[in-house]
Amino acid sequence: MSVFGQALRQVVYENRAFWRNPAAAFFTVILPLMFLVLFNAIFEGDTVFLRGRDTDISAFYVPGIAALSVISACYTNIGMMVSINRDLGVLKRVRGTPLPAWAWLFGKVVHSIFVAFLLVAVVSIAGQLLYDIDIPTDRFPALFVTVFVASAAFCALGLAITAVIPNADAAPSITNGTILPLLFISKVFIPLSSPPKWLDVLGDIFPVKHFAEALQSIYNPYATGSGF
Repeated sequence: MSVFGQALRQVVYENRAFWRNPAAAFFTVILPLMFLVLFNAIFEGDTVFLRGRDTDISAFYVPGIAALSVISACYTNIGMMVSINRDLGVLKRVRGTPLPAWAWLFGKVVHSIFVAFLLVAVVSIAGQLLYDIDIPTDRFPALFVTVFVASAAFCALGLAITAVIPNADAAPSITNGTILPLLFISKVFIPLSSPPKWLDVLGDIFPVKHFAEALQSIYNPYATGSGF
């Protein structure tokens, strides 16, 4: 079998392993929906300023939770799973097999990107059914490119963070500790309209805010253009 064929088989293996763990698969899909419902329930009746007019807060939270889904599937998942596999000795054992190390990582990354797209679809459908936020079919190319580039970028960052994770026990704390504060200052959890200057600059440094704003622009019912 060719090396690329081995890499593709690793993708299939990662996908099967994921769906054969029903509890993990269930909560991976359900957790974003829980956040979507909770935030909309907490801020029910509130409005957000989009493109020069006030609109329902749901128009903010549907793309916001879609961004959260991608980050969780890619950055958090990759950072934690690679660190745990390293601690369990899986990476060393892979080195002793015919499977190239890059093919093992390829399987992890491609599967995470697949899950990210699945979660964006689930959140979009829920937003349409529950909150009447239209799925941006007219901006689908922009949505596809944005989610793909962001997924690949956050997978890369997930691999990078493993360099400072000392062991498997520290993996959940470090991955969540490095991303949760950014979710609050990057217009994912809270629609910050006039944050302090230093907080705004801090959010601009990291990619979370730019990704969230890109999705909000694509989902914005009052925006014009292709969404890029």
